[in-house]
Amino acid sequence: MSEAGVMKAEQILGLLPHRYPFLLIDRVLEVSDERVLALKNVSFNEPYFQGHFPGVPVMPGVLQLEAMAQAGGILASRAVSFDPATHVMLFMGIDAARFRKPVVPGDQLHIEVVPLRKGKIFKMKGEIKVAGQVVSEAEFLAGLAEKSKVT
Repeated sequence: MSEAGVMKAEQILGLLPHRYPFLLIDRVLEVSDERVLALKNVSFNEPYFQGHFPGVPVMPGVLQLEAMAQAGGILASRAVSFDPATHVMLFMGIDAARFRKPVVPGDQLHIEVVPLRKGKIFKMKGEIKVAGQVVSEAEFLAGLAEKSKVT
C-alpha cells in the first residue's frame, strides 16, 4: 500500500485478477475498512466504444457495475484472509442498479463503495460520480472463493 492509503496500478494488479482490457480501476484514491474510493479515466480508446455506439460513444452500464464490483473486491479483501495467489472475490448478485447519466469519453469516474454487510458473502453499495454528479449506483454481493474450486 502506498502512502495515505493510495493504490497505484501495480498494486491493483497484484490484488485483482483482472487485466486489460477488463481492469476498470486505474487508481485507488482512498481505502479503509469502511470505504474505497477508486478512479477510472474513460478514454475514447476504450475497446467497447467501437461498437457501443459508433458515433455516440457511451460506456456500457454493465461495465460501470463491473467497475463498482472491482472496487468492492479491493474493499472486501481488506476484511478477510485474502491471498490473491489462492483466492478470488466473485461477483454474486446485483440489486437496485440505476443509471442516471451517460458516461462518455473524457469522463473521470469516481467510484465509491461501502460495505453494508461483511462476512464470507459481502453486501456492498456502490456509486459512481462524474464531476460530482451521480451517474450510476447499485447494491451487489461478492464472495470469497478459492481459485482451485472456481476452475
